[in-house]
Amino acid sequence: MIRLDNISKHNGQRVIFIEASAALLKGEKVGLVGPNGAGKSTLFRMITKQEEPDEGNVLTDRGVTIGFFSQDVGEMSGHSAVAEVMNGAGAVSEVAAELAELEAAMADPERMDELDSIIERFGEVQSRFEDLGGYALDGKAREVLHGLGFTQEMMDGDVSLLSGGWKMRVALGRILLMKPDVMLLDEPSNHLDLESLIWLEQFLAGYDGALLMTSHDRAFMNRIINKVIEIDGGNLTTFSGNYEFYEEQRALNEKHQQAQFERQQAMLAKEINFIERFKARASHAAQVQSRVKKLDKIDRVEPPKRRQAMSFEFAPAPRSGDVVVNIQDVDKRYGSRTIYDGLDLMIRRRERCCIMGVNGAGKSTLLKLVTGTTEPDSGTVTVGSNVKIGYFAQHAMDLLDGDRTVFEMLEYTFPQANQGALRSLAGGFGFSGDEVEKSCRVLSGGEKARLVMALMLFDPPNFLVLDEPTNHLDMATKEMLITALADYDGTMLFVSHDRHFLAALSNRVLEVTPEGVHQYGGGYTEYVARTGQEAPGLH
Repeated sequence: MIRLDNISKHNGQRVIFIEASAALLKGEKVGLVGPNGAGKSTLFRMITKQEEPDEGNVLTDRGVTIGFFSQDVGEMSGHSAVAEVMNGAGAVSEVAAELAELEAAMADPERMDELDSIIERFGEVQSRFEDLGGYALDGKAREVLHGLGFTQEMMDGDVSLLSGGWKMRVALGRILLMKPDVMLLDEPSNHLDLESLIWLEQFLAGYDGALLMTSHDRAFMNRIINKVIEIDGGNLTTFSGNYEFYEEQRALNEKHQQAQFERQQAMLAKEINFIERFKARASHAAQVQSRVKKLDKIDRVEPPKRRQAMSFEFAPAPRSGDVVVNIQDVDKRYGSRTIYDGLDLMIRRRERCCIMGVNGAGKSTLLKLVTGTTEPDSGTVTVGSNVKIGYFAQHAMDLLDGDRTVFEMLEYTFPQANQGALRSLAGGFGFSGDEVEKSCRVLSGGEKARLVMALMLFDPPNFLVLDEPTNHLDMATKEMLITALADYDGTMLFVSHDRHFLAALSNRVLEVTPEGVHQYGGGYTEYVARTGQEAPGLH
């Protein structure tokens, strides 16, 4: 359906693609992977003709419809969320818009003299709307928005009043309702809670068109894709299978290439040694010449490219008391809405509690109560002895000083630390070389999240409170964080919609419901086995 034929692309001095080829065939569900900045978004833009390759061709079969979801959703205003989603459905959305205009005209007292002609036109347009399946479309649009977490009130409300994250969901809903022949989805799993993520997973698994997508959520990627296209060093390499298979195959390929490289290096060393020993002897001149020619003709095996792995190790945190937080008889309301009523909860040292609950259940509120950033209406929240809290809040990235560079931010926060320690901290969180001189203002969401974590973890707290810590993080950073936190000997309380992160780190589950907090011993994996569901809202 789509073919990339020997494409080359440069951005200034930087080579993005060099004679790269790949194909997306009918019914394939392909994950596009590669390090940040490798060219994934550029590839999407070339397929959608927003950019052209410098050389080679991007070929799309005649008549193929393409739906493209990107993080740049554009302006949305003047419609309800459901109308905005229906706008992506082609001709029927134009007819729906005219129908809405005619309905308004019929109710306009200043146009009463035109009423007969308006009613006649309304009948024609309504008939056309029915023929195009318009009334069914409204139901389908609502079904999609419900799956993406919208309430009826939000569906019918003004789309311009929604936050950026909810507008992203509207833009995604538009593509899903359109059901094009090919879907291009750039990070569709961002901004989704666990329930919406699982719904999207099931929707895409049942979608019979071709799919090309990027995602930093490995569980999501694993369950949908049947092929991987990797961008690395300007090349496109295709692997059959899901993300897990790709990782195994890539590691195996690297191992084989390393073994080939080492064998060839040993052979070359032996030949060079012979040439050096005998090049001055006339009796061996023919053999020396023969070996020199042989060496010139050998295709050299390159060593495998090593992805720069980030790693961070916690310094030992001071030991806290056995009771880290004790919540007794806490009430919390926002206006007329009760979030907690008589909540009792104790968190003990070295517990790793993940908080589950549908949107609006009070997950972030619980973290705020524990960290003292919000007060209970009644009851007590007591933090235990020697407890030092590190809190990663969703707004933490907005608090970085845009005028400082990454390194200046580290120096400002830790004035007593030596430069070597700070450089090694920056490197552990992916800021190597000149990247430490980047201004905080120009950092991407993922870079900001990494910097905030570096600031929080350098002088380690013994109680980590994390609200969606993996939002904006790529897979490599998530893996680094999971590895580091697996060895952390403090206590954790966290909210996350990343199932890999939840399963790897939790040893207790707190499920927030309207009836109170249900507690489950064992981690997320045990919770899924016990309840038969991956998220609370899937009852």
